[in-house]
Amino acid sequence: MSTEVYTLDPTRLASGAWCHRSNKTVGEGDISASYSADRIGMGQPVRKPFCWRGDRWLCVGTRYQGEEVEAEAYRLVPEAAFEGSSTTYAEKTRNGDAARADPNGFYHGMAVRHGGNAYVLTGPPVTFVPGQTEQLNLF
Repeated sequence: MSTEVYTLDPTRLASGAWCHRSNKTVGEGDISASYSADRIGMGQPVRKPFCWRGDRWLCVGTRYQGEEVEAEAYRLVPEAAFEGSSTTYAEKTRNGDAARADPNGFYHGMAVRHGGNAYVLTGPPVTFVPGQTEQLNLF
């Protein structure tokens, strides 16, 4: 499976740092903050999605390439807009290694909840890497 890679402002991928005084993470980018693989696996509501190119996305994994972080994400769509059958993390993992071979990615078709609403993750996943900030074309 070939993953599309997009370059964006590195601050969106920042992991942030724990601040003991305020008892929270500060300086965390919106993509890192959306990381929800742990919550998906536990059947809990996902964290706040991030917006990119008019869609909402969730980060399901990060990895470091030297000093730079990369994030893997899936698009989040309302359950009613998803074409196909959705599944849960538990159902998908019952298939063992076959679930990892899904051409649209492991999390494709996975039902999740956010803000009391039902959504489905759609693949294939994309990878976000740090780089130049996207320029908006105003003309």
